[in-house]
Amino acid sequence: MNKLERRDAPWGKIRGNWATLLLPIEGDDSIDFMRLGTEIDVLIAAEVDGIYSNGTAGEFHNQTEAEFDAIQQLLAQSCRAAGMPFVIGACQPDPRLALDRVQRAAALAPDGIQVILPDWWPPSNAEAVDFLAMAAEAAGAIPLIVYNPPHAKRVLRPAELAAILGQVPQVVGVKLGDGDADWYAEARQHLGNWALYVPGHHLATGVREGVAAGAFSNVACLSPSGAQRWTELMITDSEAARDIERRLCSFMDDHIVPFRRDHGYSNAALDKLLAAVGNWAPVGTRLRRPYRWIDEGWAEQLRQVARSQLPEIMGVQER
Repeated sequence: MNKLERRDAPWGKIRGNWATLLLPIEGDDSIDFMRLGTEIDVLIAAEVDGIYSNGTAGEFHNQTEAEFDAIQQLLAQSCRAAGMPFVIGACQPDPRLALDRVQRAAALAPDGIQVILPDWWPPSNAEAVDFLAMAAEAAGAIPLIVYNPPHAKRVLRPAELAAILGQVPQVVGVKLGDGDADWYAEARQHLGNWALYVPGHHLATGVREGVAAGAFSNVACLSPSGAQRWTELMITDSEAARDIERRLCSFMDDHIVPFRRDHGYSNAALDKLLAAVGNWAPVGTRLRRPYRWIDEGWAEQLRQVARSQLPEIMGVQER
């Protein structure tokens, strides 16, 4: 049984296809909580494996503490009523604010809490262990997931992660960027005791390599139910799932990544564009200022491309 299927592992329900909560932003930069509630309802109806808040695409870096609390309370209330697993992102580059967020998130009893290492000054290994130990104390019985994205000031190799995480038993998984065959070999050698959450459009490779327990998924930004179908296919027909992955990567490389590479848009802008292409909920592409967003006119053009190249993902009309 691979990590994607393991229900008895320390990470429990936190496996498979996890859909990110995207913030609907109004023209005055406020969060539209009515649209946010609708989005949560759509994700629950899509029967994804779980919903998580306040990743990069959730703009955790650009919200007040009062807004943080309101977002998490809405998510927790909706998910508890529906029996939907949920993870709260308590990410914050400031360690004191992050620990406060962890404590408040724990009171809502999520299935896990996601944290990043302090990011104004990159911590040493000893400092990283100390921070995670403090986060574990603040979280109580709630398991932790470390988010170590490719743009972090310290991008940790698998051996470095194992040396840190091995000292904080409450950490059950890591959301991270993957790599080549050597990276996967290193991950198998050092990170077998933790759930690894690889980039969504690489999930079939991560599962085939025996490493990935799931993804906090950009593919779910494009289509929550399509990403769920694809994730389930990885168990029953890995070769078919890998074929979809190849076409997904081509679509991303040809049509989505250029917005970041050539025009400087953020990953959050790309994820909101994917949601507009999928047209499954009233999210919109707007980000909070000062960050720039991609004009929604691109979504209509790319929707036809996505439907042509990715019928398995886009094949069901979701809205």
